[in-house]
Amino acid sequence: MLIDIVSVRVLDQFCLEIGFEDGVIGTVDIAQLISFQGVFAPLADRHFFEQVRVNSDIGSIAWPNDADLDPDVLYSIVTGEPIALDRPLIEA
Repeated sequence: MLIDIVSVRVLDQFCLEIGFEDGVIGTVDIAQLISFQGVFAPLADRHFFEQVRVNSDIGSIAWPNDADLDPDVLYSIVTGEPIALDRPLIEA
């Protein structure tokens, strides 16, 4: 799919408003998407969570500890569209 994220805004709780380069904007509840373990453990701290930024090098959002989320997954959540695969999962 490869539609980059171009904006992010922190909302209530662990929700983010995310804007994509094609004009789609939607809300994602990060707490429903991840467990706050491993690289994502610092995100449980609200102050750290609010440091989310767009990383234009990868076309997604990221935090200061380099934790990031796949923009295709976020786009699928916002739009309700399945993730498009570039190739079949099983090749004949």
